[in-house]
Amino acid sequence: MKKVKYAVLAGVMAFGLTACGQSAEETTAASAASETTDTAAEETTEAKEETEAAAELSGSITMAGSTSMEKFANALAEAFMEIHPDVSVQAEFTGSSAGVEAVLAGQSDIGNSSRNLADDEKSAGAVENIVAIDGIAVVADPANTASDLTKEQLVQIYTGEVKNWSEVGGEDLPIVVVGREAGSGTRGAFEEILEIEDMCQYANELDSTGAVMAKVASTPGAIGYVSLDVLDDTVKALKIGGVDANEENIKDGSYILSRPFVMATKGEISEQNELVQALFDYVYSAEGQELVKSVGLIAVE
Repeated sequence: MKKVKYAVLAGVMAFGLTACGQSAEETTAASAASETTDTAAEETTEAKEETEAAAELSGSITMAGSTSMEKFANALAEAFMEIHPDVSVQAEFTGSSAGVEAVLAGQSDIGNSSRNLADDEKSAGAVENIVAIDGIAVVADPANTASDLTKEQLVQIYTGEVKNWSEVGGEDLPIVVVGREAGSGTRGAFEEILEIEDMCQYANELDSTGAVMAKVASTPGAIGYVSLDVLDDTVKALKIGGVDANEENIKDGSYILSRPFVMATKGEISEQNELVQALFDYVYSAEGQELVKSVGLIAVE
């Protein structure tokens, strides 16, 4: 009889231990499932909060300035408005100096400048926010037989000392010197880098990058300078000192003609309204810098 009792007791204990084991496993599984559910809920909440934050932004942002920055500015405006559908970003292309002046006068939120800000602009309250790096390409008409100029030859062409392509390795053809208008960021950067401010002998001074491209493309013997990101096969890009105008050569410093793309503000970015701050947050984000690269510019490292 005792043996039977012991057997029954052993069976009960074994069942109890098994039941306890199953309960622990079930508890662990339930806990893991709960944690997964909590994590998913947190991620959903974060995504919802980000979406709601994006949706909360509304109003308008105005930009004015550099014509060389037109391609970038339009791409930026389109991308930002896609993220924030209740925000309007409007850009005018009036030249770098005019853009900075508009910011200082309170007529625009951002002044696009394709050059570094001048000391007097900074002392007046303009803040230089570099968002990308651009190269300046020297271009000729496609039929031009010249392919490479030294820095000295380029200076001599723009100051009027050299007047015929035959003097710099090309055919016997008069050089038509094309440039931008006074106040252009591209012109300012080009002349400053070559140290020929107020020394250039222009045959044509044009008011936009597109106009320079069109003039050079259609004029035998013409030479001009344009933003690297607008280059196409309507013109011929010349090497400078044997170096091609491309991103790699600009980054390593071997190509001498490069300049910053600046989105100037009156006061620091942190002092701007939430819309302008959000735009700069986007520009400096990984996605924003990919946009910079997508339009042929060099991202800020």
